[in-house]
Amino acid sequence: MKVLLTNGSPHQKGCTYTALCQVADALNQNGIDTDIFWIGNKALSGCIACKSCRKKGLCVFQDTVNEFLEIAGDYDGFVFGTPVHWGAASGGMTSFMDRVFYTDLNSNGGRFYLKPAAAVVSARRAGTTATWDQVNKYFALMQMPIITSRYWNIVHGQNPEEVKRDLEGMQTMRILGKNMAFFLQCKELGVKMGLPYPRQEEITFTNFIHD
Repeated sequence: MKVLLTNGSPHQKGCTYTALCQVADALNQNGIDTDIFWIGNKALSGCIACKSCRKKGLCVFQDTVNEFLEIAGDYDGFVFGTPVHWGAASGGMTSFMDRVFYTDLNSNGGRFYLKPAAAVVSARRAGTTATWDQVNKYFALMQMPIITSRYWNIVHGQNPEEVKRDLEGMQTMRILGKNMAFFLQCKELGVKMGLPYPRQEEITFTNFIHD
């Protein structure tokens, strides 16, 4: 089993990366392989709702979103990390996640169905819980079990060294990794014992305005 951890910071090896590495170490120590995917620091367009993904299964824009989508199906779990920018996820990460999940949803890709996910948030000071709520909404819509720790999955610091000195934050990351490993192992055991996946229903859309 393996987990893909996504670094949504414009800094490849900054504070967010430091937190994700702590999660990855805990996963590795509990028998789960990991990779870290960086979204990069080039401009990422937001979703333009062109719906080209319905036909192609990928986004119309060729960038790290499609690079991620090409490999996502090979992973059993996901962690999405982001710094706090203006009390929310970074602009790049927001565009990235909008397009990743919209593409999968519209193309019926099934890359994320019932795969566990977690949000990791890094900030100097504030905006962490609002960002955590923001990122978790993607998982809830995509039928992804949300993995938690003993505290909200956040770290504080202006640079990697300060993040490492956030002892509670680092412990929270370790516990998060352990909890995700446990969930993945339980899921694998259930599948091996013949527990079937829930029967899927046709999606019903209800508009609020009627003629």
